[in-house]
Amino acid sequence: MRNAHPQGSSQALAGRIAEWLTFDNMHHQWLLLAACFWVLFMFMVASKFITLTFKDPDAYSAKQDFLFLTAVPDVGRSPGETHFPEELKPTGKMLVEPLVYAQRLELMRNVCREDALRNLSHTAVSKFVLDRIFVCDKHKILFCQTPKVGNTQWKKVLIVLNGAFPSIEEIPENVVHDHEKNGLPRLSSFSDTEIQKRLKTYFKFFIVRDPFERLISAFKDKFVHNPRFEPWYKHEIAPGIIRKYRRNRTETRGIQFEDFVRYLGDPNHRWLDLQFGDHIIHWVTYVELCAPCEITYSVVGHHETLEDDAPYILREAGIDHLVSYPTIPLGITAYNRTKVERYFLGISKRDIRRLYARFEGDFKLFGYQKPEFLLN
Repeated sequence: MRNAHPQGSSQALAGRIAEWLTFDNMHHQWLLLAACFWVLFMFMVASKFITLTFKDPDAYSAKQDFLFLTAVPDVGRSPGETHFPEELKPTGKMLVEPLVYAQRLELMRNVCREDALRNLSHTAVSKFVLDRIFVCDKHKILFCQTPKVGNTQWKKVLIVLNGAFPSIEEIPENVVHDHEKNGLPRLSSFSDTEIQKRLKTYFKFFIVRDPFERLISAFKDKFVHNPRFEPWYKHEIAPGIIRKYRRNRTETRGIQFEDFVRYLGDPNHRWLDLQFGDHIIHWVTYVELCAPCEITYSVVGHHETLEDDAPYILREAGIDHLVSYPTIPLGITAYNRTKVERYFLGISKRDIRRLYARFEGDFKLFGYQKPEFLLN
């Protein structure tokens, strides 16, 4: 009997130890599970941060928070200077004096008078041009669309001003470019008399960007990323360019930037343009889009200084108290020389010179410097 008690105690102790071990094991399992969830959570946060931090500069027309940009004169610039070094970042202060806007218009007028550039600076005010100009009769504004320079946001501004939607935030993305629903009439929809009256009396503006960087943006948007799911660029336009301009016939990859450059620089590019129709608006010259030597514009904005130009345009048009231009992510409009040089690396000087020859009017009309890689 005296041996029974120790044996019972031992069994009880063993049971408690087993119970403790089971509890401890479960505790460790829960800790491990919690740690896994924590790692997963941190990974998601980091991914979101990286996505926001390295957002594609050409895609900033996606939904943003909206903020009024106050323009306070700070630092001036020399006439026509718009080509910013890559390291320049917006500071929140106004980098462009009001005088610069007048100097831009004067530069444009002077280049328009140059006989040597007449074929590159002049174009007829055709239906193709009038189709690019959107009308806001309520506030007497004409806006010429130049794709790949943040035009989506300006269209949103005009949509609100025309009364189709009460605020920019409420405009569905799929409506912005649907001209049957966005309430933006084109100038071409009016009679000749009404067109001339608006051209003479309305506030008129458009936005430009370094011509080569704009072409890179168009190539990426339409042939690489294609965020608006427009299959005809990859399945109809790209094959047409490849068939005519690809030198290495054994190359089976999709359209390359080199093919695109060769097409655009070909003096006989127009026969393909006719096949492509209005899709060419994403890469034709500003001259072909907006006829700046034929139409007397009130303001020419520059994508590289849009942080200052947007509020200036709103003020000059007398609408700054009615609507604000959407927030521009910091540094996203700055000229990216490294990107431009990387895209043109490996492309023959002959092809680049032919491309520049076509876009020389755009470079000179709007004060953009000839790329350094063409000066060597």
